[in-house]
Amino acid sequence: MADFNKGNVKSGFDNAADRAKTGIDNAAAGAKNATDRVAGAAGNMGGNSGNAGGTAHGVMDTARDAVHAVGDRVSDVAGQVQDKAKEWGGDAYDAAKHAGQRVERWAGDAYDVAKDNLGDFGQEVTNLVRKHPLPAVLIGFGVGLLLGRAARMV
Repeated sequence: MADFNKGNVKSGFDNAADRAKTGIDNAAAGAKNATDRVAGAAGNMGGNSGNAGGTAHGVMDTARDAVHAVGDRVSDVAGQVQDKAKEWGGDAYDAAKHAGQRVERWAGDAYDVAKDNLGDFGQEVTNLVRKHPLPAVLIGFGVGLLLGRAARMV
């Protein structure tokens, strides 16, 4: 189970951005390589004027193949970025879901502990009043008097 925190999410998106940049850099390098090959072939074509038609066709084929290769590479990288983003989105959803379940469980546990403690406190107060009824009545009278005066002042 992945922990859901801002650091994990940020590093995940940074990782995706780095991979996308690497893919784009690779595609750009492939395009530059294809351009260099076309320029080299065109230079060779100028030297062989007798075979210019065949060389021009070969240059066009080389250029077309290079462009297709670059397009395929960019498409592959875009697909990988999309798949990784979906995966991280699913991981973030699962982490948030599990965090919510943990909070719900902790809240339930806290409620149970508070209920038990308040029940015990009530039982202790009842036992104390049964053991000492006169002081309990006097304390109740004093608290009532103070609350009455406070209410009159407001």
